[in-house]
Amino acid sequence: MEYLHKPVLLNESIEALNIRPDGIYVDGTLGRAGHSKEIAQRLTTGRLICIDRDGAAIDAAKERLAPWLDRVTLVRGNFSELAEILKSCGVSAADGLLFDLGVSSPQLDDAARGFSYMHDAPLDMRMDASAHLTARRVVNEWSEAELRRILYDYGEERYAPAIARAIVRARGDRPVETTLELVELIRSAMPAKALREKQHPAKRSFQAVRIAVNGELDALEPMAEAAAEVLAPGGRLAVITFHSLEDRIIKRALLAQARGCTCPPEFPVCVCGNKPKLKILTRKPIVPNEEELAENPRARSAKLRVAEKCGS
Repeated sequence: MEYLHKPVLLNESIEALNIRPDGIYVDGTLGRAGHSKEIAQRLTTGRLICIDRDGAAIDAAKERLAPWLDRVTLVRGNFSELAEILKSCGVSAADGLLFDLGVSSPQLDDAARGFSYMHDAPLDMRMDASAHLTARRVVNEWSEAELRRILYDYGEERYAPAIARAIVRARGDRPVETTLELVELIRSAMPAKALREKQHPAKRSFQAVRIAVNGELDALEPMAEAAAEVLAPGGRLAVITFHSLEDRIIKRALLAQARGCTCPPEFPVCVCGNKPKLKILTRKPIVPNEEELAENPRARSAKLRVAEKCGS
């Protein structure tokens, strides 16, 4: 199947990586290989390691990256295991790391995966189909307090208390089984003025449940720490985020790696000995231009942050 997929901030992220033909690069979120394709075709004697936890993404990449498979290694795994994956591939240091934290278009568009609030499907939302936790379990088994927390924290949903109450009340009669059942529950809990907003009323809640199901935020700080360790001096880290919570975590994690010293501010001199590991290259994140937004509305909230390993 040929997927219609537009990689976000493609030119900007490729430029940020400063690719050398003989370098070693990692696409930690393979998706439908849009970024990987651009990296691979720039390599000669170099190597590209592509990581994704979605088996469908790995299978699709075998065809999409077929002309360059001599320089590509496909790994089914989670970028939270970055250091272990590189070690298993015999790589001690990488020249560039790219992480696109968005859900790939095919995952959103495949109704059967349960990511979309526009199509009816079983509540699933797993990026890794072999994972144990599903959206159905979150919606039907998590406490009202936990549902309220994830809706508030992960979806920044201001009507989180009312939506959580509506879900718990409904599942008391029978389980919530499908995406459109959940959409209707969300709608029923929101005031009329919220339903008139341009944004779909279920967007924030679906984002929150998806993040909870896949543990998307848990891996971000460890990923930044691992990246600072596995990058070669002068190597680049490029991270594309899609909502403010992700971006705040990445910004904070990069600043921590760029700061070095962890001594309390009142200490007159540094005694911890920690040195900066990364240099931040983007004082403000790079965002899509008007041309890209016209071609791909899904890029609207994308932000690219770039850092370089110290010691170049």
